[in-house]
Amino acid sequence: MAVNQMKNRMQSLGLLDRAFKAASDDELQTALDALGDDHREGLESFLDEISPDGVRAGVKSGRIDGGMEAIAAIITDAALADCIEQLGDNADNPSTDQLREVMPGIVERHNVGISRIMLAGTVAGEAPASAIIRDLLKTDETLALPKAEAVEIAPLIDTSKRSADEQAEVRAKRKALKKEKQAAERLRREQSAAARRK
Repeated sequence: MAVNQMKNRMQSLGLLDRAFKAASDDELQTALDALGDDHREGLESFLDEISPDGVRAGVKSGRIDGGMEAIAAIITDAALADCIEQLGDNADNPSTDQLREVMPGIVERHNVGISRIMLAGTVAGEAPASAIIRDLLKTDETLALPKAEAVEIAPLIDTSKRSADEQAEVRAKRKALKKEKQAAERLRREQSAAARRK
């Protein structure tokens, strides 16, 4: 069971990584330009600079520690809120048809790259509709991701060679990331609830 969960997790993260790689600099820049101060502040803890290159570097270094997912949650927050609003009562578990119906408008308002990252982010977040979303990202005329390239696997780091200070620093970073992720998730839930109340 745990092996399957790990495999699914790695596939979900791979999907999100591909969505980031498929997004153009212009698409990323448009999303960054639209961010409010709170979102920009949130991004600053993951990026050296708020730019498409900064996003790509942050995604690359944040694959394992949750940084990639947090970056995705922040830059696609407006698109997700829009999607939740469009889906209305079906937002928690939409059907393929319901998703296909709202996605053209989301793409038009937020661009293809950000829409793909948003969808891949919800799969990584284990949304109930993950199977449907994964299918969209594979087969939809507009949203299908380019085929995966052969991925170079990074070598595993032997953490036993880290000093106690380094270990403590890594733990502190993980703890901060977890808090950040929980805050992003709380914001997402609040927006979802607010969209449903409208």
